[in-house]
Amino acid sequence: MIFGEERVDEAQGLILAHSLRLPHSMLKKGRVLNADDVAALKAANINFITGARLEADDVGEDEAAGMIARALTGPGISFNTPFTGRCNLFAAERGLLVYDRDRLDRLNLVDEAVTVATAPAFEQVGPRQMVATIKIIPFGVNRRVLDACAAYASTGGPLVSVRPFRRRRAVLISTTLPGLKESVLARSTEITRTRIEALDGELLGELRCPHEIGPIERALSKALGMGADLVLIAGASATVDRHDVVPSAILRAGGQLDHFGMPVDPGNLLLLARLNDVPVVNLPGCARSAKPNGLDWVLRRMAAGMTIKPAEMMRMGAGGLLKELGTRPRDLGWAVPPPAAREARIAALILAASGIPPLPQVEAALAAGLEPVVVLTGPDGESMEETLPVCEVLTIREADLAAGLALLPAEVDAALIIPAGTETSPEALADLVKAFDPDEGRAIVLPGGRDHWGIVGRDLFDPLAELGLAALAAEHGEMVFQVVLS
Repeated sequence: MIFGEERVDEAQGLILAHSLRLPHSMLKKGRVLNADDVAALKAANINFITGARLEADDVGEDEAAGMIARALTGPGISFNTPFTGRCNLFAAERGLLVYDRDRLDRLNLVDEAVTVATAPAFEQVGPRQMVATIKIIPFGVNRRVLDACAAYASTGGPLVSVRPFRRRRAVLISTTLPGLKESVLARSTEITRTRIEALDGELLGELRCPHEIGPIERALSKALGMGADLVLIAGASATVDRHDVVPSAILRAGGQLDHFGMPVDPGNLLLLARLNDVPVVNLPGCARSAKPNGLDWVLRRMAAGMTIKPAEMMRMGAGGLLKELGTRPRDLGWAVPPPAAREARIAALILAASGIPPLPQVEAALAAGLEPVVVLTGPDGESMEETLPVCEVLTIREADLAAGLALLPAEVDAALIIPAGTETSPEALADLVKAFDPDEGRAIVLPGGRDHWGIVGRDLFDPLAELGLAALAAEHGEMVFQVVLS
């Protein structure tokens, strides 16, 4: 391609490089100048004009964009008529966007003139959603460049496609342990149902059994008998090893363990297995939450009929940090920043003791950003209140933990329970706060080796008031996370 400035007298057939407003007309960028355009330029006293001319081996920008689109477009993809060197690709149906990242990179590395940008791989897409765009940078591209790009786009099958979702028939097995609340199980089931139905699947039903090898083995057999082509196991206690309860039950049922663990957070403790060629997924604790996690990545691929191999699981680390991801609005197609996730609001309940001033714990809680800070003063309330920063601390002349919990606002997500006299610091409290995450199974957070103080989630306030922190932690060990404080 030849690009540069030419005399207007010789400009017929030139591709205009920049839009130009004339007294009685507008010549747009990319226009091929004709005789009337040249006359209008002369009438406007313009003597030189900048533009491009294609050479014998060059292909115009729109034709070039169309060639690349035809080469890389696979099933489930449509594209529009190219314009100004751009061609957009759209999903033709609901499903999963799939492409070969290595081949896409190779195509983009051929020449700076040809660019292809896509939405993230394995993203759930719907009809008419834009999934990729091709842009030819100059007004024309040498045919040899296009041939090389087309080869990368088509060798090994079309580069970009949408795999439609298949109707998966799933059964959920929920295991139970003493003290696990019915409300937790019910909410987990509904969240699972929503996940499956969002991928055009169906939750056939839920089976409940004790968190023991034998009952889980029998539940697996029953799930297959119900016609399941996908079995999900939500364990009352997280699986932490290939020899743990759930994996052992799968093996005893005649199944096979494919892979344990994934480099996606939340979702690290996901177990992938098979039983009679039916996929079995032992859910990570975060699956009880509707927030994005590694389970979503696995279920999408399964819904699209893809077999997930261990190596593919182990390559999910790039982009696998999901904690800060929000939902991206698509209605207008604008680039809108994701909404910030609401941080857990954690209160402090300081249990005063006779003769022990709670001021050091109060100051640490305030400095760590806990709010509200409540001191259960007990009978020494009047004298103790004089030593506290009244404007920033609530006091209640009770020694009963239940009374303090009842005082906390409804929007509080958890409470730090700490007796007066406990050695701590703002930094130590901040470490506990960071570790608190009920969606990951960390609803009780204790400083390492101690069970008399720590953070407890709101869902456990009732048994906390009844049992106390130490007994609560002993009874719900599957929800306890120990933080080693420096």
